[in-house]
Amino acid sequence: MRKINFQKEAKKAFSVEIEELLAFSKSKSFDVNKFCQIIFECKGKVFLTGVGKSGHIANKISATLSSTGTPSFFIHPAEALHGDLGMIEKSDLVVALSKSGESKEIIDLLPALKQNKIKILSITENSSSTIAASSIEHLEVKVNKEACPNGLAPTSSTTVMLALGDAIAVSLLKARGFTASDFAKSHPGGKLGKRLTLQVADLMIDIKKSALVSETSSLRDVIIEISKRKQGFALIKNKTNKIVGIFSDGDLRRQLQKSEDIDKIAVGMVMTKKYKTVDKNNLALNAAEIMSKHKIYSLIVKESNKIVGFITMHEILEANVI
Repeated sequence: MRKINFQKEAKKAFSVEIEELLAFSKSKSFDVNKFCQIIFECKGKVFLTGVGKSGHIANKISATLSSTGTPSFFIHPAEALHGDLGMIEKSDLVVALSKSGESKEIIDLLPALKQNKIKILSITENSSSTIAASSIEHLEVKVNKEACPNGLAPTSSTTVMLALGDAIAVSLLKARGFTASDFAKSHPGGKLGKRLTLQVADLMIDIKKSALVSETSSLRDVIIEISKRKQGFALIKNKTNKIVGIFSDGDLRRQLQKSEDIDKIAVGMVMTKKYKTVDKNNLALNAAEIMSKHKIYSLIVKESNKIVGFITMHEILEANVI
């Protein structure tokens, strides 16, 4: 095996791809107005197709379109020829990706698409190719140099094609007025979806399950209640059962530095009266940001002006919000 500096060669390949991306962005070929307009006006679904490396890129672009407001599916041309073509309707359109523009599987599919009056768009490196000539709109993606030193493996060309697909998807996103809220609807799972959808109300612990003690209770009684509930703090109520403060582990440590007589000190004398709250309809992510800002571990949850529960960083971390 020939000795090689992997870091050097990797950076060299990376630099080639960056140069090709910049070159394409400044070229006359980067003109997507009509291409995007046709997709934007499509009343049905957008099917992307391709084989080999172009097929992988088509699959990813399709996924990006779907998640940003443009209903899209990937369809393999060979599978389309053997029945999957039935998924495509007249209101749909097909975007074909092919480096050469002469992919046999796609060319074999063209007559059936035309017979069914399906609009075809394409992205290839040859505007005179068979696939380009069969399209109502074509984008030419040609690079000067592949990152592959042999100039064989599609590298720079697929990178530019992928970036172009992302650019088209983002342009359509802007045209549709697609928001973070819309994004959340199609991404309910995973950390990203939870950050955008999960509310404090979904994670909060009801006040009935909190350590709730009277302001006249001794610190010893409060400590016992906190230990029993395993929540790290207690809510303090007055004679009318109104919550008037909070007593946390931090409050206890500060008090013990002053005095160790926990039997004679009423919690109402040493509780924290100005505690932080969050509305139950706020995002759980907002609650985490409040806790982080004030360097605290828990927040009291309110609905209107009524205290209904609490939420701690434990619930937020367990829900995989951050």
